[in-house]
Amino acid sequence: MTDPRLVWDLRAELGEGPVWDERDQALWFTDIKRQKIHRYDPATGARRSWDSPEQAGFVLPAQSGGFAVGLQSGLYRFVPETNEFHGLVAVEPELPGNRINDGTVDPSGRLWFGTMDNGEREKSGAFYCFDGGVLKRTNVAGISITNGPAISPDGRTLYWIDTLGGTMSACEIGDDGELGPSRLVVRIPPTEGHPDGPTVDSEGCIWVGLYGGWEARRYSPEGELLTAVSVTAASHAKDGFAAVTIGADGTCIANAAASLNSDVPRIALGCVDAVPVLLQPESADEEAVRSAVREAGLEPPSDVHASADYRRHLAEICAVRAVAQAQERGGA
Repeated sequence: MTDPRLVWDLRAELGEGPVWDERDQALWFTDIKRQKIHRYDPATGARRSWDSPEQAGFVLPAQSGGFAVGLQSGLYRFVPETNEFHGLVAVEPELPGNRINDGTVDPSGRLWFGTMDNGEREKSGAFYCFDGGVLKRTNVAGISITNGPAISPDGRTLYWIDTLGGTMSACEIGDDGELGPSRLVVRIPPTEGHPDGPTVDSEGCIWVGLYGGWEARRYSPEGELLTAVSVTAASHAKDGFAAVTIGADGTCIANAAASLNSDVPRIALGCVDAVPVLLQPESADEEAVRSAVREAGLEPPSDVHASADYRRHLAEICAVRAVAQAQERGGA
């Protein structure tokens, strides 16, 4: 695998939910905090962006045309040609502090997604299923930051992530769409990073991006670590690789978000072996970043949210590493 190369200096704040659309052979993804939906065509290099009326957690191709989008207040149908958003169903109107995060579609066409506390503290998140125009809350709830879900190729297993808990779990999906009890698949120590967006490949293995872990991991359905792919993306926002998806040729596309600190360069869109990947630009005021890191200290707290500034400082630490790597490559 070659080093990433810059193809889109996007400067996103919280890149999320990359998905490959077979219809137009393009990568679609969102920038939650900047309320943007982006499209990148790797064949032509064409780039386009749309404004969304609210924070958009995911954008997924819809069979009827356009896209299903998870906005903060609910599910919408997005029509790129006219930049219109048509409401489908409200989600958790009684929890204005929550928002929709990640989502996916199973082989039966059911839309599964999670909600989370926008402040990333309260355990108010839950997973939902939207099928045939009906919204149903699942038995997986009480989570601060939900990620995923991801569905096995046969549509029988749903994988979900509790990012702050450091766990990936699985539920069997019944014929009626009901979820069975959750079973733990893997627990990732905070010293190795924090699990974020998952996806399942054609062999049924689960790819998970790690916040602060500098890699995407591939696990077996039983939780055995099979592969770890190092990525030179530096700053990661709320949870490192906000998502990982598999391109048309089976290669891994990682979506890494930037630091919440505006003084650190935002992410850009690059390519690894012609596959789009969001990455941290190789430029930063190294001394300013080192100073901020020294003030914060390098030892992370036991709880990722024990310090209000921890995520920002960890992103800055990542930026320092990226600068050092860039200098090493330049001197080689």
